[in-house]
Amino acid sequence: MQSKILFITPPFTQLNTAYPATAYLKGFLEEHEISVHHCDLSIELFTSIFTSDFLRSVFQEAEELENYHYPEVCKMKTQYISSVDLVIGFLQKQDIKTANKILDPNFLPLGHRLSKVNTKIKWELGDAGVIDKAKHHATLFIEEIGDFIQANVDEFFAFTRYAEQIATSASSFDDLDEFLSYQATLIEEKMLDILVAQIENHTPNLVCFTIPFPGNLFAALRCSQFIKQLFPSIHIAFGGGYCNTELRSLKDSRIFEFVDFISLDDGEGPLLKIVNYLENKVTVNELERTFVLENKQVVYKDKIPNTIYHHKNLPAPNYSGLPFNKYVSFLDVVNPMHRMWTDARWNKLTISHGCYWKQCSFCDVSLDYIGNYQNTTAADLVDKIEKIIKDTGITGFHFVDEAAPPKMLRALSYALIERNVTISWWTNIRFEKTFDFELCELMAKSGCIAVTGGLEVASDRLLSKMKKGVDIAQVTRVTHHFSENNIMVHAYLMYGFPTETEQETIDSLEVVRQLFEKNCIQSAFWHQFTTTIHSPIGKNPEAFGIKITGPVFEGFAQNDLYHEDSQGADHTKYTKGLNLALHNYLNKAGFEEALQNWFDFPIPPTKHSKDLIESFLSEITSQKVTPTQL
Repeated sequence: MQSKILFITPPFTQLNTAYPATAYLKGFLEEHEISVHHCDLSIELFTSIFTSDFLRSVFQEAEELENYHYPEVCKMKTQYISSVDLVIGFLQKQDIKTANKILDPNFLPLGHRLSKVNTKIKWELGDAGVIDKAKHHATLFIEEIGDFIQANVDEFFAFTRYAEQIATSASSFDDLDEFLSYQATLIEEKMLDILVAQIENHTPNLVCFTIPFPGNLFAALRCSQFIKQLFPSIHIAFGGGYCNTELRSLKDSRIFEFVDFISLDDGEGPLLKIVNYLENKVTVNELERTFVLENKQVVYKDKIPNTIYHHKNLPAPNYSGLPFNKYVSFLDVVNPMHRMWTDARWNKLTISHGCYWKQCSFCDVSLDYIGNYQNTTAADLVDKIEKIIKDTGITGFHFVDEAAPPKMLRALSYALIERNVTISWWTNIRFEKTFDFELCELMAKSGCIAVTGGLEVASDRLLSKMKKGVDIAQVTRVTHHFSENNIMVHAYLMYGFPTETEQETIDSLEVVRQLFEKNCIQSAFWHQFTTTIHSPIGKNPEAFGIKITGPVFEGFAQNDLYHEDSQGADHTKYTKGLNLALHNYLNKAGFEEALQNWFDFPIPPTKHSKDLIESFLSEITSQKVTPTQL
């Protein structure tokens, strides 16, 4: 039997561009002469929901269920229905003619978001500003409909996840099992209609779901449940980031009512073995890194040695067959760096596999996707870039590395320039000293427009404790070098790290304020620290001053842990204030506000001087201008 595979990215992952997992595996398996098709069910479902015909069904369903949340939306339903097709078309193509129509005061209904639109936003002059303003208004319009769907028709609905609340920290399969026994919602029925059409069109004998996040799991299970009922001869496999991190200790056999194989870590080797197994070329004991059900028990098959496919030997991801004309560009946050996650099309590609640093104490350094560092050559990367551009027609690239190595970025930049390959690109880095002015200048010349990196808790004590390998002074210098070369910088921020005090949280906010004020960073996002079982902290919590309190593992997922921190502050209460401050800084406002004004409870004054970051920047200037240079 010749295998035919259908890869599916379940709702909802990313709506402005294609998630790369299926493209990587399609490129690999096709080199092994295996028939592969892939479907981005995220964008297919989204563009099926946001149509005038389906919206009529949504309002009718809400009425039949006697749900009346957001009555102003229901009151203006005729206007929503008549506008939605044009709005979606605009978010896909972004033409100036439609932009002007959307901005007509009488075109879009003024719902609960649009009626509160920020009228003080300063848009660019000319067509670009008009298109961005229309994109922002169109995004708010779509979000209003999304709010209505979630409140009245499907409580699980969200734009970047689906039913995330029952998959997050799901140590037991009980809740998932219960919800899967319920009747499918209107949204799920549309998803299943699309799924059936894909299966009938491609006639696979193996359907593989990539599950990057908890918010993809339930939709994948619902689809699998339906396939088992309607197409019982089709085999089903799960893989992806969620499986790799959360299902490594899987014991509960109930998930195998919906799936036949669950693979861990890189999918190339396990998938090839699954295909060979289904074609009767190998026995079940030849499978690698794969859970199966044997005698009603979950069994992990992992023939040693594993078949390893090195990063440098893998072909380019194959994005052909994905509907690039359907992806939409949202503009909910106007900040030019922050918007890159939801705006524009990006080809996703990995420069290196894993992390070359792999020491951060909060990170899953024991897992393959971090700990197994593999590199390739700049020439190979540019070959892949050229192929992907040919496949997609898109010249924007997001290199989705855990941390892109500076040496590779230097080599890649030179290769792009020498081969006259013109792209725009951004990636994730560590703020390490190798990123001097000259390297940043070179990266900018090669097309780099932005970088992201972990500042985490902006406290030298805690940066050392988490083995980040940087300090505040170094972060200041590196981010300054990028900004001086017009490369935007986004900082990942963390609060609630073990033993972090209230004083350190406030001091960290002051560092962030000054970095924004001095234009070292242009964007950031706060994350509250969570202990994970695969991190050094999760493996040795006592060494970091915390005590693990749960959850009790009940045979299904195991990743996020609950902990007590007797030395640290009550971190949750800072969430609102930290985000409020950051919202202002993102919009270049609030720098003169006292930190106390962001919080509705007393906080200690910062211990940092108001010119802390300026003092680090002055060191850069003094290093540049020496007496021999004058």
